[in-house]
Amino acid sequence: MSSNRAIVSAEQRDPQVLGEMAFRQFCTPRLSSYRSPDHDVLTERARFHLRHAAPVRVATSEGDIQAYVFSPEAQAATGASVLLVHGWTGEASFMTAFAEHFRKRGLRAVLFDLPAHGRSAGELTSLIACAHVVREVAEALGPIEHVVGHSLGGMAALLAGGGGAPMPWAYPFRAYVLVAVPNRFSEVTRKFGEELALSPAAQRAYEERLEAIAHRRIEDFTGAKLLAATGRPALIVHARDDADVTYADAEEIVGACSEAELLACDGLGHRKILYAPPIVRAAAAYLLGRSADARSLARLAEAS
Repeated sequence: MSSNRAIVSAEQRDPQVLGEMAFRQFCTPRLSSYRSPDHDVLTERARFHLRHAAPVRVATSEGDIQAYVFSPEAQAATGASVLLVHGWTGEASFMTAFAEHFRKRGLRAVLFDLPAHGRSAGELTSLIACAHVVREVAEALGPIEHVVGHSLGGMAALLAGGGGAPMPWAYPFRAYVLVAVPNRFSEVTRKFGEELALSPAAQRAYEERLEAIAHRRIEDFTGAKLLAATGRPALIVHARDDADVTYADAEEIVGACSEAELLACDGLGHRKILYAPPIVRAAAAYLLGRSADARSLARLAEAS
């Protein structure tokens, strides 16, 4: 990419300059190597499945966000709502297989395009900005009981639910379904630095920019730590053949969190997993079970 060549030449001048340029490229989803070459074709096809949703614009601290609400079928309505958070370079429409199934099972599904994604505002964004928007959309269109998050979208959801600097407060999600979520964010930043052939000094400068907006060290961003901070249960869903986020990440999260359950699958990679009926059904069953548990506890509290 021409932008990569520009960054490499900048290294001759100043690692701080290089780090700043890397930071800006990292925070620009349309420049990401994770973006599929046929992204526009996939997006056009996926948006067809938004036809059952009510579009809503939500004003947030990161600009106007495009959201969609799938109302449950009346005869099956449970009263519970689920927030669906797509991954980096994706958009809300990529989560519609979950939304369609959820509404048929009586769950209200809320989807949205993260900042600088889909039809939402912006060109630049970050994990922290996305976490702020997760919380703000949940507050605007909630109450929301549960979250399904894909890849870095899952990390953003955990940040919103766990609170801590720089989040102003935690949103009280009850349970999570985390699909293909990385454990160590430092691995994401390391791989990006390797793509650009950053020097150690430039890599550190780039990561320091991320830490400055996060008010935390890069090493503190792990799926296991973020999930533990929420104090909530989670279903961890991961394909053994995921080439973008290794299956070992899921094993590490589950190994460190007593309330995390692992659902492993084969042949679904990092993206096909979002459209697999068995995965969608398992997510719905897990969240409906958690909703039933919450309703039982509420009835006991009322009776006491």
